[in-house]
Amino acid sequence: AEATLPKVMRWVPFKMDERDLRNRVKNKMIRPTTIPQSVEELIFEQAIAKEALRLAQIQHKSFATVLKGVQQQRTIADAFEQSSSGNTIVNMMTLDMLIGSGGVLSHAPRRQQSALMMIDAFGPEGITRLAVDSIFMMPQLGVLTEVQPKAATEVFEKDCLIHLGTCIAPVGVPKKGGAVMKYTIELPSGTVSGTLNYLEMKKFELGVQENGLPETAKATFEPDKHFDIGAGKGTPVTKEIHGGVVGIILDGRGRPFDLSTLSEDDRVKYLKAWMTELDIYPTDKL
Repeated sequence: AEATLPKVMRWVPFKMDERDLRNRVKNKMIRPTTIPQSVEELIFEQAIAKEALRLAQIQHKSFATVLKGVQQQRTIADAFEQSSSGNTIVNMMTLDMLIGSGGVLSHAPRRQQSALMMIDAFGPEGITRLAVDSIFMMPQLGVLTEVQPKAATEVFEKDCLIHLGTCIAPVGVPKKGGAVMKYTIELPSGTVSGTLNYLEMKKFELGVQENGLPETAKATFEPDKHFDIGAGKGTPVTKEIHGGVVGIILDGRGRPFDLSTLSEDDRVKYLKAWMTELDIYPTDKL
């Protein structure tokens, strides 16, 4: 009920009849294992998934909190930086890796679709690696680590995880459109550099090695004075980033990202541009 129709439809790059939409949702609720028969159905189903993931993250944040009522030892420095108990301990900026699990992510026809669903739903901040659990074995492997930690780690890294790549998403909202950050990435195929503008997304190829582990590349990001990618507003960051089956995604949409600030025509235009740049769906179907 919380994932209202307008919130789902904001991720769909075309208009659909509301009655038809409601019927599709009800059919999916009755037959959850059905497979989309057209690109249009796939887009709509993945839009629903984005909202479901977004709400799941909000719920997770509310559960992962500092314990309430616990006596904390404080110093005089804490007088200037108070953090009340009960606050969430999930910090998207310091999160190194997002791992998605579930059929809609693991069985997406294109891995780029899984990556974009996670980016749109979770809104990763700064530099974040993306991966999916391909065989739904993470809980079982967690139990296996108690008796066979080495075997569990090997299965986790080589069979369970599919490395998608890395998302670089500067945090901030510009007072007006323009450059979000400058970037230089030393890819195996050659160094690429340029400027990422507001509401722009870019993708670069950085794949996986023969052993299944991701390739790495040295990268330097210089955010605009209004943006932060982990070291403070306007502070450059040089870091080794990891590739994957999707590669490197630069997300210049800002954080927090709110599609409702765009007009209907701009929303559709930008959705199509992002999906085309990341090769999410066949171009002729958008």
